[in-house]
Amino acid sequence: MGVLNVTPDSFSDGGCFEDPVVAVAHGRTMIAEGAAILDVGGESTRPGAQPVGIDEELARVVAVWKCDDGDGG
Repeated sequence: MGVLNVTPDSFSDGGCFEDPVVAVAHGRTMIAEGAAILDVGGESTRPGAQPVGIDEELARVVAVWKCDDGDGG
């Protein structure tokens, strides 16, 4: 399983994958390295993180889905 955080304030990666194009590339790398599933997160769980509304969380995640062409590659 791979975890792909698409938040600007991620605890684990410091927001490196906020850009959907970069996020998709990283997701494909995790799949190539053996991840059978990806957990795409749109809200940070780091200590002290400010909660985001459902619309913002969905916008972050859906942007990644829309960026992926779905070819599995």
